[in-house]
Amino acid sequence: MLSYTSINNKYPAEQVAFAERVKKYNITELGKTPKACVITYGCQQNVSDSQRLKGMLILMGYEICEEENKADFIIFNTCAVRGHAEDRVWGNVGATKSLKKVNPKLIVAVCGCMVQQQSVADRFRESYPYVDIVFGTQVFHRLPEFIYKRITGGKRVYELSLENREIVEDIPIDRENRFKGYIPIMYGCDNFCSYCIVPYVRGRERSRDANEIVCEAKRMVDEGYKEIMLLGQNVNSYGKGNDDGINFAKLIRMINDIEGDFRIRFMTSHPKDLTEELIFAIRDCQKVERHLHLPFQSGNDRVLKVMNRRYSREKYLSLIELAKKEIPDISFTSDIIVGFPGETYEEFKDTLSLVEKVEYSSLFTFIYSPREGTPAATMPDPISRAEKGKWFDELLRTQDKISKRLNKEAVGKTVRVLFEEESPEEGYIIGKSSGTYNIYVSADKSLIGSFAEVKITEYKNVLYGTLI
Repeated sequence: MLSYTSINNKYPAEQVAFAERVKKYNITELGKTPKACVITYGCQQNVSDSQRLKGMLILMGYEICEEENKADFIIFNTCAVRGHAEDRVWGNVGATKSLKKVNPKLIVAVCGCMVQQQSVADRFRESYPYVDIVFGTQVFHRLPEFIYKRITGGKRVYELSLENREIVEDIPIDRENRFKGYIPIMYGCDNFCSYCIVPYVRGRERSRDANEIVCEAKRMVDEGYKEIMLLGQNVNSYGKGNDDGINFAKLIRMINDIEGDFRIRFMTSHPKDLTEELIFAIRDCQKVERHLHLPFQSGNDRVLKVMNRRYSREKYLSLIELAKKEIPDISFTSDIIVGFPGETYEEFKDTLSLVEKVEYSSLFTFIYSPREGTPAATMPDPISRAEKGKWFDELLRTQDKISKRLNKEAVGKTVRVLFEEESPEEGYIIGKSSGTYNIYVSADKSLIGSFAEVKITEYKNVLYGTLI
């Protein structure tokens, strides 16, 4: 279902006009309803961006499909955070060359973080002549214009500008899920962690207007959405540069005040911008999940400094302790980089000890991957990949013990869950708590998309529960 973020559609009129021209052109030239395939790599922000790409394509008269070999338009929305994702893009975009031989009118586009790197864009220009459109992270809203120019005989499109500080509202959205949805609240990043390419490909921080965000959230609640995920590279710094004085703590209070039965999640928080005010807001707002994803990356102060994270181990742990004190039922997850350039095993053990002290419910763990254009990519890195792999396995074993113990301790608790999907195990559906529990419940799939009270009864690799 195509939707907009507010009642007054502010999507630029010139793009609406281009969309209509594309629709008419395709009907005349193809003699059928054209199909479009959107392929997404990376984070939730990219998934959210792709929902807007699909919304614009539907506005242009395209039918969204999953099969590349049936599409008249294919777009790859790319990720630049890790090398593995980039390798997959090169291979999958390369495969479209044969599809173009079968369907000469096929249009191929590549967008997102990966192509914002000049070396990548140049490679597409020089070595992938069958790629028609390449555009970056700040011009998504111009997709109708780019497609129209290309299908009417224009040159290959390359638009990589990062100079646009304007946030375009009301890009049409095709949200696939009917009870869980994303709301981007800000774009870009000002942190410049030494290993991270994001500030270079997403640009500097830009926060949406709070009233626009609240309006979008209210519309989603009115449409029946039960979970709203607020997105940003660093949601904790929301509002910097805006004139209304509304920071992230105030924003979640505003959304919490919307009438309706729903819950609020958010990703991702940077420890340096986590304030007491925000912790108190999470405590006070009953619709905000009792969970905090707070990446610490390393437990060693020297490594944190070289990473340019701008907080210490002590500061991080003080935030965790305050959150535990104010929100006793809170759970934590985090990101960890293993084997950062120059890291020693003794320094890595500081990471292990921090994991044991905090007791995370789960972790997102990665062996360091150099990204061209970042300071860390030029740092001496004497530890072998094989040795880093041993550290990585040790971290996984440590976290596995903690996760199993926390799950066993959850047996007997009663929690409120949102049923999200059918389970691989026949006869069960999976409910997610306000924290991080995923609970298998023997119940009818008609409950998917609704809340229920569940008592956790058993742990056997996964948690099982019964309806109250």
